[in-house]
Amino acid sequence: MADLPRFLLVTGMSGAGKSSVLDTLEDWGWEVIDNLPLGMLRKFVSGAGFREKPVSLAVGMDVRSRGFNADRLVEKVRALEGVVPEILYIDCAGGELIRRYDETRRRHPLATDRPAEDGISLERSLTGPLRQAADSIIDTTDMKPADLRDELRRRYAGARDEPIITVGSFGFARGASRTADLMFDMRFIDNPHWIEELRPLTGLDAPVQAHVSSDPAWSKTLDTIEGLVLDLIPRYGAAGKNYLTVAFGCTGGRHRSVAAAAEMAERLRKSGLTVNVRHRDLTSAPSDTIESLPGDTGNDNLER
Repeated sequence: MADLPRFLLVTGMSGAGKSSVLDTLEDWGWEVIDNLPLGMLRKFVSGAGFREKPVSLAVGMDVRSRGFNADRLVEKVRALEGVVPEILYIDCAGGELIRRYDETRRRHPLATDRPAEDGISLERSLTGPLRQAADSIIDTTDMKPADLRDELRRRYAGARDEPIITVGSFGFARGASRTADLMFDMRFIDNPHWIEELRPLTGLDAPVQAHVSSDPAWSKTLDTIEGLVLDLIPRYGAAGKNYLTVAFGCTGGRHRSVAAAAEMAERLRKSGLTVNVRHRDLTSAPSDTIESLPGDTGNDNLER
């Protein structure tokens, strides 16, 4: 299997960034073709010229592709010979897709004479089996183009022998992480936001890290999570999962979750793992309104 070229089916929601993914892979030397008819998939892969030198191949197919049928497409991809097949589904929240269509003034391919939201709803239903069967899902709702390229670089720019590990942080008040495989809630730790000198800082700053780590539950919790993650990584790898995202959440996504993610990344690196770190809400402005939302079980639930 190691000598076989990689085959990546890039599919998902129209407007979510599939073309950007294909363009990036092409820049990195992948052979790329977009909107391939379903009936030509097997013939194209078998005749792609892999005999002289293995070449990674990416094919974009979605509801626009001639003969599109999600169930049949999954079957055909899994039955491909001479390659290591993988399905990548590019997703995005409906509201953000509508905004993108409004901004570009493009029509949705399934709703040329109707509002974009009608096409988005239908497309999500038609591509549901692909999303369920996908080896990997990238949600671009909160991503800038540079973020998407960085994520692709982690996954596809080089060879890998173990699952690619990403440790991230987020704020529940701004929406739970869309990409997490393992999600841990750190809202039981006292909230540094309500300490005046810590409020403008983040979980990357030493005073905040000292504050959260002083909680008796902090080290014990991270010890348990570290042990769980280290135990699961080879299990994910044996199951064929190439990517593992561990996400820590707090209320606003600036203090506790950031400190937890930073410490966990460092712990995993000391175990010999290569770890990527992504702090989704780190640059968000401090907000008493956000931090007062229900859900915290730490001291910030006290009346103020």
